[in-house]
Amino acid sequence: MKILVIHGPNLNILGNRKKEYYGEKNIEEVNRMIQSKAKSLGFKVDIFQYNCEGDIVSKLNSTLDDEYSGIVINAGAYTHYSIAIRDAIESVRVPTIEVHLSNIYGREEFRRISMIAPVCTGQITGFGPYSYLLALEAIKYLI
Repeated sequence: MKILVIHGPNLNILGNRKKEYYGEKNIEEVNRMIQSKAKSLGFKVDIFQYNCEGDIVSKLNSTLDDEYSGIVINAGAYTHYSIAIRDAIESVRVPTIEVHLSNIYGREEFRRISMIAPVCTGQITGFGPYSYLLALEAIKYLI
């Protein structure tokens, strides 16, 4: 079984960006955590990071070939306004978990709205990089 993990915009600068929200770990450290957890669950994992909305949509569209058993997505700021990403997620046929490092409900008002939550299987928010690991556990449970 293979899981797709998508990091959205600005996640490439983890460790340098608002550490009080996003923590100290850089993207490579987070990816190693994800890979280790996936392996322990018996998954293979493909991890991508995109700053551009269209790249995220294209990657989600490519999942229609049934290569993946589940998707973990942190759409970053696109979470709050991207109908294009929402539509792409709605088209996938596998469990899709929305993830956020910070608790989006404890932050600015605009961050409390998720355009993608209604079309995701579930949402995990506020556990730092462990949000990704919890999402992998959820997918294991779901499939």
